[in-house]
Amino acid sequence: MRLNMIVNGTDVSAEVEPRLLLVHFLRDHLGLTGTHWGCDTSNCGTCVVWMDGLPVKSCTVLAVMAHGREVRTVESLEVDGKLDPVQEGFAHEHGLQCGFCTPGMMMTARWLLDNNPDPSDAEIREAISGQLCRCTGYENIVRSIRWAARKQASAPQEGHDIAPGQVVSSTLQDAGA
Repeated sequence: MRLNMIVNGTDVSAEVEPRLLLVHFLRDHLGLTGTHWGCDTSNCGTCVVWMDGLPVKSCTVLAVMAHGREVRTVESLEVDGKLDPVQEGFAHEHGLQCGFCTPGMMMTARWLLDNNPDPSDAEIREAISGQLCRCTGYENIVRSIRWAARKQASAPQEGHDIAPGQVVSSTLQDAGA
């Protein structure tokens, strides 16, 4: 089937098998390996991307279901060499250990902060509740998201005040974890 979509601000067209999952299209066809593929059951959340501004588990979406839509991956967080506050927060507060769940966590965190710039710890935990981290115990992840929220509130970064659902341009390289 012929597929057309916008991925990280770039128009993409391809011929794909109807059964191809979005996670595999992003990783294998576009080389966007920041989106991780974990459990094959949609339980882990490592594959979270945005489709039309909403977080989705890309292992549950057929690539053809994204036809005509906008998809945003973890590679879009860094803009013009500047890390997103979420990425900075994960580095500053040690929100990752093995890094496998990190891209999905970051995409969910970015969505949360775009929709709720000052979430409580309980709201952060609820937002990431669909994602598994087997290493950190979540404390540092929550602190990382809280750090990003404080940074945004104190000094918004040019290029990072992205409206919910807005897709930004990026290079097609692995800038994920």
